Amino acid sequence: MKEKVDEIVKKVQSDPTMLANFQKNPVKVVEGIIGVDLPDDQINSIIDAVKAKINIDNIGSSIKGLLG
Repeated sequence: MKEKVDEIVKKVQSDPTMLANFQKNPVKVVEGIIGVDLPDDQINSIIDAVKAKINIDNIGSSIKGLLG
């Protein structure tokens, strides 16, 4: 699952339109990227992991900017 989350994070962060769509409808974006319609509990855990990773990456970039 970690590999899929990393793949989704990279795609979402590299495309501002996809990021905006993820913020509006994360289920649709995630299922579109992985190409599979998952049960709610699985898709929600992936979405939570992606959101956490995106937030951690954004915090890391902000800290680097402050320290750089």
